Amino acid sequence: MRVRLGLACLLLAALPGTVGAQTSDAASQAELIKSLAARIEQLEKRIAELEAPGTLTRTSTTVTREVPAAAAAPLSPRAAIEAIHGEHGDPAGTDVQEYPSLKLAGFTDLNFSGTNQPGAKSGFTEGQFILHLNSALSRKVNFFGEMSFTARPDAGTGAPAVTGFNAEVERSIVRLDYNDYFKLSFGRYHTPINYWNTAYHHGQWLQTTVSRPEMIQFGGRLLPVHFVGALVEGAVPASGLNLNYNFGVGNGRGNVISRGGDAGDNNNNRAWLINTFVKPDALFGLQIGGSVYRDKVTPAAGLDFHEWITSAHVVWSKEDPEVIAEFANVRHTQFDRPSVVSNSQAWYTQVGYRLPLGPRLWKPYYRFEYIHIPRSDSVFRGIPTLAGSVVGLRYDLSTFTAIKFEYRSQRRAPGQPQINSGFVQTSFTF
Repeated sequence: MRVRLGLACLLLAALPGTVGAQTSDAASQAELIKSLAARIEQLEKRIAELEAPGTLTRTSTTVTREVPAAAAAPLSPRAAIEAIHGEHGDPAGTDVQEYPSLKLAGFTDLNFSGTNQPGAKSGFTEGQFILHLNSALSRKVNFFGEMSFTARPDAGTGAPAVTGFNAEVERSIVRLDYNDYFKLSFGRYHTPINYWNTAYHHGQWLQTTVSRPEMIQFGGRLLPVHFVGALVEGAVPASGLNLNYNFGVGNGRGNVISRGGDAGDNNNNRAWLINTFVKPDALFGLQIGGSVYRDKVTPAAGLDFHEWITSAHVVWSKEDPEVIAEFANVRHTQFDRPSVVSNSQAWYTQVGYRLPLGPRLWKPYYRFEYIHIPRSDSVFRGIPTLAGSVVGLRYDLSTFTAIKFEYRSQRRAPGQPQINSGFVQTSFTF
């Protein structure tokens, strides 16, 4: 009531001529007050609507998406991060009018593990601390960066003492979004060589599981996780098939083949890749695609190999169920001995299901994976054959926090003992 009287007084004061002309007419004055009260009531209703959860509010430079504190059912991690942080980590729905406009998002996790593997330690470990930086440089040009900080087991040793964390620039990309059909970018990418590597970046909260598949592990040698160069990408409706493409040219693998060529190409031979996939409207959640990657690798001085990588994937990305299946073949041919050819294969299948219990917070999952490295493959010498299973359960504590329980059973090579491990992880985005 006090708010209404105050607003009425302000409005009456704003109309001195009208009120003064009618002071002798009590009926007209009463009518005016009634009209002002009706306007005040309309304003109060509008304020209540704007303050309601989930409302989109606009400031002078940005649009902010307010999310209800308690959702009826959590989004999938991939859907949630796209809704809140956008495709590369930038806030969805941003209407920037001032440049540059920097946005920051982050991820981290904490783990507890135990295993029967000889020599392996159990206990708590810090996961990677990840920062996503996105800056709009103009209406069509933006920059995206991803940095990781990883705990070192040798922290404090040596002279000078080793720092506690390794800092790494995981992605650094400047991109021109000309339109949906054509986007051109330059920088350091997660190589679009299969589904997992571009769907789930650093930040364990993004993926259903605790672990990545062995074939696309960070620091692994089988598939090139990082790629430094230029990338053209886009999407074409194609009569409801929604054809997406990526074409890239870059440095390929570095002197250490588990790393990209950050400081330049080690053999002056560009790598290139083509990745395509469809996401048909008729089967929402389905994605089918494949990739081709060509490079020249030099694992040792004077030892050069042609490398052909072909891969394919089928994904059903709905939460009930989630199905991901991928296959990759890596073909190596020695330059000076073209008859020496080797083909290494890797594949995995992962299934998960969001249980329809109450607010749908529980999601059990299972993955089987296999890697075969022939003895003739000199480039991948030392990578063991793998056959393993992963079973686990994810519980979403909130929209942006999860706890995962995971059990792994792996056999690294024929005749080797089975390695069994258990993991508990809490992961979140902020």
